[in-house]
Order: sequence, then C-alpha cells, then structure tokens
Amino acid sequence: MDRVFSIKNDLAENRLFLRRIYVAMLFIGLMSAGLVVRLMYLQIVGHEHYATLAKENSIKLTPVPPTRGIIYDRNGRILAENTPSYSLELIPEQIEDMEDTLRRLQALFGLPDEKIEQFHRQRKREKRFNSVVLLPAMTDEELAKFAVSMPFFPGVEIKTHQVRHYPYYELASHVVGYVGRINETELKELPMPEYQGATHMGKLGIEKTYETQLHGTTGYAEIETNVQGRALNTLNEVKPVPGANLYLTLDIDLQKTAYDALDFYNGAVVAIDIKTGGVLVFVSRPGFDPNPFVVGIPSEDYKALNESENQPLYNRALRGLYPPGSTIKPFIALAGLEYDKVRAPQGLYCPGYYTLPGVDHRYRDWRRGGHGTVDMIRAITESCDVYFYRLAQMLGIQKMHDFLQQFGFGEKTGIDLYGEVAGLLPSPAWKQAKRKQRWYEGETLITGIGQGYHQVTPVQLARATATLANHGQVVTPFLVDKIVTAQGVQKSPEQPARIIPLKAQNLDPIVAGMINVVHSASGTAKRIGYGIPYQIAGKTGTAQVFGIKQGAKYNESQIDFKLRDNALFVAFAPADDPKIAVAVVIEHGGHGGSVAAPIAGKVIKQYLQNLHEN
Repeated sequence: MDRVFSIKNDLAENRLFLRRIYVAMLFIGLMSAGLVVRLMYLQIVGHEHYATLAKENSIKLTPVPPTRGIIYDRNGRILAENTPSYSLELIPEQIEDMEDTLRRLQALFGLPDEKIEQFHRQRKREKRFNSVVLLPAMTDEELAKFAVSMPFFPGVEIKTHQVRHYPYYELASHVVGYVGRINETELKELPMPEYQGATHMGKLGIEKTYETQLHGTTGYAEIETNVQGRALNTLNEVKPVPGANLYLTLDIDLQKTAYDALDFYNGAVVAIDIKTGGVLVFVSRPGFDPNPFVVGIPSEDYKALNESENQPLYNRALRGLYPPGSTIKPFIALAGLEYDKVRAPQGLYCPGYYTLPGVDHRYRDWRRGGHGTVDMIRAITESCDVYFYRLAQMLGIQKMHDFLQQFGFGEKTGIDLYGEVAGLLPSPAWKQAKRKQRWYEGETLITGIGQGYHQVTPVQLARATATLANHGQVVTPFLVDKIVTAQGVQKSPEQPARIIPLKAQNLDPIVAGMINVVHSASGTAKRIGYGIPYQIAGKTGTAQVFGIKQGAKYNESQIDFKLRDNALFVAFAPADDPKIAVAVVIEHGGHGGSVAAPIAGKVIKQYLQNLHEN
C-alpha cells in the first residue's frame, strides 16, 4: 500500500489566522465606536427626551372626572342627581380560575351570556391588576346574595360609584333627558382633555343641550408607578371642578298635573310664562324611565320601547307634527282685520256648507244645519267653519302665510332643546318646490280652518298663543333659568324682543271671542269656565286624521280609535292680564272642548292659584 504524505504550509496558515484577527478586531472596533456614539447621543443629544420618558415610566397623570351638576325645577325640586351605586368587579390577577368564577357568578345572579361576553371584551382592554366591571348598578337583592357568598369569590369585590338618577322617572324624561355611556364615535369628537376618564355624557334633553356646563372640568393626579404600571403613591393632585347646577323654569308639580290629566291618551301639553317665555310645563306622554339608559339598557328592553306602537321615546311636544285645526282661527280672524278684509261686526251667513264659484264640491261646517248669520266674535266662539272658509278666500293663501309666519308658524321656536322641528306653513311656492304642483283655491279654504298641509308642534302652538296674549310681542321659550357655579349665578340671557305691528283695536274682538269660548253658554269649552274669579281666553280645535267622503257623516263611535280626530286646545289667562299660555294636543282625543280643554283648565287653575298664594 502506498502512503500519502501532506506537506504543512505554516506561512499560509499564519497569514489566514492574522487576517481573521484583523477582521475580528475591525468588527469589535466598529461595534465599540457605535456604542460610544450611541452613548454620547443618549447622554448629550437625547438626554432631555429620554429623561422625560423615564420620568413618565414612573409618574403617570391619572384623570379625575368631575362631579356632574344637579338639575332642579323652579322650586328647587331635584330632577337629576348623583347617587351612590354599587358594582361587582373582578381583579383578574387575583383569580386563579377565571372561567369557573364567571360560571358560578352567572349562576348566582342569573346573568345572560351577553353580560359575560361584554366582560371579556372589557377585560382585554385592561391590565391584569385593574378591576373590570361585571355587574353595574347592583340591586339590594344582588348585594345581599353576594354578601353571603363573598368568601367563596377571591378577587371579586363590590365598589361604590356615583351614578346619575332621575327621581321623577317618566314624568320629565323628554325634557330632562338622560346620560349614557360614551361610545367610540362620540369619543373621537369630544375634547379629550375634558373627557379623560369620563364614561358618560348627556344623550337627550337638557342633559345633552347643557352638557358642557353640567360636565365640569376634569382634574388629575400624579401617580408614581412601578415598571408594570401599578400605582405606588400619589405625588400631587389637581382637584376637578364640579359641573354647574341648573335651575329650570319647569314646575314639576304642574308637570305632574298635566301628565296625569292626559290619562290613557297619547299627546303633549306645553305651558309658557307669557312675560318671560319660561316653560312651565313640557309634557310628552307616554314617557319612559330614563334610569336604565344610564347603566346600559338591555337590548330587548330598548327594542320593546323602540317598537312600541305608543312610541314612548318620541318627544311629541318638541317633534310632534299636527294640523292645528280650529286653534288657528283666532289668527286667521286677526289677519282679516289687519289686512282690512273684514270688520268684526260684519255678519256672514253660514248655511252649513261653503262652495267655490262654479264648483259643486261642498266644504262642510262642523254643524250640519249651519250657524246662520255670524259675526267675528260669534264665529270664534262657536268655531264656525263657513265663516273662516269665506275669510280665507278673501285673504288668499299668500297673505295667510305671511301673517301666520310672523307668529312663528313654520319655523323653530328656538327652545333650548336639541331636535326641534319647524312644522310646515304651506304656500304656493312651497307646494311648487316640494310637490311640483300648483296651488288650488280649495286648499286655501281648508288652510283657513287649520287643515290641509299646515302642521304645527305643541311648543310652537304655545309660543304663538303667548304672542297673541302679549299683543304681538314674540317670546322665545326656554327651560334653563339660571346656571349656578362656585363663581356665582348666571341668568339665561334675554332674547332680543320682536314685536309684530298689530293694531290694538283689532285684538279686542279676537280676545272677546276666545273668552266666550270658555265663559259663554254657546262656547265650545264652557265646561272649564265655572267657579273661577278670572276669565280664560281659549280656542278649541278638532283636526281630522283622515279625510271623509263628500256627503258622508263622521261617527266617532263607529271608527277605529287610531282614526279618530285629534283634539286640541289653546288658552291664556287671566284674559285681562295674561300670565300663562297653554297648548294641549291629544292624539285621537276627538273633541277639543271635552278632552283637551279640561287639561289646560287644570294647569291654568293650579298655576294661578300658586301665584296667588305666593
């Protein structure tokens, strides 16, 4: 066998070894230089930035939400307050078996799966040492159940919070509103410095309109923390500024009187202080309990409210649209006088119907046999439709539109609540723009008795009635009378006065006719005028919900309740020195004199009696 011998090249190996040493030293040198440069940057150039970050790692600014302001009525009754509430909360790091704990808690309290899923979603957003709410706003029964079982639930505790509470429940729900949890969309739009740490905000009513004032100013605390973010010590604290307290013009006792008087009817009642515009009553029935919305109303309960045929979430006083019916007649009569189309003593004959020249269609009066010859005062007193058909034809739709517009029909009143609608004051221009149709003379006639396209809101009708009582001085309805903070009291600013230029002598027959509505033997609301030492000026109204064929007779007892006429009534009192104006609208109430007028009568009598006693 041949042997193979290798010759070792020591010189080449030495050179390779040296090259490797040089490369390693160069690499080490570059790395060292990089470390030196980085160290110099951290110590000199970036010192201030990284020192701040290091400080923030140990000191956290924790927001301290302010206490929300209280809402009172005009007499100091609390309408919205903050009350202690108890919540069941879990601290994940203290619970060994979370699923078992949740399963036992679910069985103990009968919690739906939705609650457990909500807990898991919230838990993912929190650190393990932070508590997570499972059951907010615990009832006394739930507190008692957990008190007995507490030793078997390590890591589960009860905490106390301030929660908004509405002691009058549905009675003032549409005017006071409610607060609810801030959602993600709202969170993006809110000013973050003011809402850091806040969980709720106003969603409806006064709570929403005056959110900024009620919320207050957020404070903060400087908290020393460890590397995990756990709080160790409070270094400094800037206290929050509580929200302002609001005093409304609303009288909750008067509100209850109006709400209860509506009984089983759906509808609205609005009463206004004639001199100031302060809203005394703002009722929309049915209402709803706002308290469940604060802690989070269950989806099935909200669905039931939203789908109810009675629409309890619908603010009828602010957004309800109704034909004004005969409540518009005093304004049409005043327009006739102001435009010199008729004189108050002038008699017009009513045979029970009215026809346009060359047209067979009969526009019927509510009294089948007619009223005979009537002047303006009697026409208002007995609500003669034929008189106002003729007067409407004399005026024409444009003059009626322009005159009624001065009283605020067809526009928002400016009340300090979100969501108000303007109603509809028809005109030829409106019909052409919206319906691409011309205006017909028959539409002018029915507009003169408050039917057709004309639609008003209850608050708008109350404002117009107050303006009439004020001899043309337009008032703006408002609810917040004063805002009280630690710095003092801020009164609601007075609205600039607007006067409708009316002739004083033209108002006399209008008011006389409205007084007769309540106090004469033939008045349509005579039932409410007995036994009082002053006079009420009022006007009833009955507005059709559906049309009746020519020659057919309306028989309330034979038609479905939902197809019955709406009942309306407007009034002010005392007639010689007006202090309060009221508008009542009752859906499917039938007759304004028998259903709506007594409600207004109760409100007026109670308010004026209270004024006299005080």
